[in-house]
Amino acid sequence: VQLQASGGGLVQTGDSLRLSCAVSGSILRINVMGWYRQAPGKQRELVASITSGGNANYADSVKDRFTISRDNAKNTVYLQMNSLKPEDTAVYYCNGDLLVGWKPKNYWGQGTQVTVSS
Repeated sequence: VQLQASGGGLVQTGDSLRLSCAVSGSILRINVMGWYRQAPGKQRELVASITSGGNANYADSVKDRFTISRDNAKNTVYLQMNSLKPEDTAVYYCNGDLLVGWKPKNYWGQGTQVTVSS
């Protein structure tokens, strides 16, 4: 099972980016998917999560700017990030609660760097 995150980069304040996280491997079901981020010297924090039914939750700091979505047919979750700010600079990680071999397991992707310049 692998979570492959992509889409990070260097952008300017106010720009947009879309992150993708593709889940591959022998999985029976993808339950909750989430995006986390970790800035230098800070703890990893939850940015947004989405259930298998499409219910989304967001950190207050990104509400109205970020949108999480998923394509169940492609086993992929996205994070559309608009109006980016320097404080959004961090390594972004995707996380998934998956059903593997009829057992619930949690997996992390490798992280993708997002840098927002002022």
